[in-house]
Formats: sequence, structure tokens, C-alpha cells
Amino acid sequence: MAETEKHHLTHLATDGRAEMVDVGAKQDTQRTAVAVGAVTMAPETLRAIQEGNAKKGDVIAVARLAGIMAAKKTHDLIPLCHPLALTKIAVEIAPDEALPGLRVEATAALTGKTGVEMEALTAVSVACLTIYDMAKALDKNMVIGAVRLKEKAGGRSGDWRMDEAGDGTASG
Repeated sequence: MAETEKHHLTHLATDGRAEMVDVGAKQDTQRTAVAVGAVTMAPETLRAIQEGNAKKGDVIAVARLAGIMAAKKTHDLIPLCHPLALTKIAVEIAPDEALPGLRVEATAALTGKTGVEMEALTAVSVACLTIYDMAKALDKNMVIGAVRLKEKAGGRSGDWRMDEAGDGTASG
């Protein structure tokens, strides 16, 4: 890929206007993306969530559902994103005493003409926001952070995985 192609902003027309990329001529391929994030909180907040003692209910179950729903609505939330027929969206939320807090991971997949990175990132972001919303009565000092793409597969640009330093490297 030429240097000018590599850094071309695909959502800009030649005159600088924003536009949705035309993916009509692209081949359908299997595409997946995994995104991660975390909500850091006080140890007692994490304990209350794990014990089911948040006033608003089951924080983890509701946040998981919110993430799934958000992935399906990404095109409504992010300008220029294509509406996609996702074949999979999974949101996993796990306690991490070392944070302390909850780690969130979302996997999105489809067979199509464009990637699912934004859907995975949206799922993680909304799941984290939902955790904050449902537990804010317990802890307003929670911090949402480290939302990022962990890996992606498929498409013309190929596979990519975040490197050990978290900067990302092409792999494959």
C-alpha cells in the first residue's frame, strides 16, 4: 500500500466534506473486533456490586445488556458508520480486585463489507457508562478508562492485535 493511500482519510471527499465511505464494491469477508475497557472503583463498591447490593439492581447483567444493545445502534450514535447486520456481539464483565473494579470486553462479528471495530468499542463504552450509572449512588469517584481496540480480524487491512505496550502492531 502506497504511503499516500495508507494515511488517506476515507471519510473525507476530495473537497474536504465528510461522507460515508462507499463499500459497495468490496467483497464480503468474515470480520471480528474485540475491545476492552475498565471501571475503577473503591473496593467496597466492587464488593457491593458482586454481592448484588446496588440499589438499581444487577449492575453486571444490566451493563452487559446495555453494551449489546449499544453495539446494535452504533450507526445511530457515530456519524458516518454503516448500519451492520451483526452476527455476534458478546459482552463480558469481570471483577478485578487489583484495579479494583470491573473489566469489560466486547466481541463483535459479522460477514460483510466493513469492519466492526466501532461496534465493539461502542459496546464497551456503553457498558462502562451503565456500570457508572448503576453504581454512582455508592461511589461517585469511579473512573472509566482504558477503552481501546484489543484486536481485529478480516478485511483488506488484515489482522491487528494490540502489542504488549498497548500501542498496537500489525500482525499478519
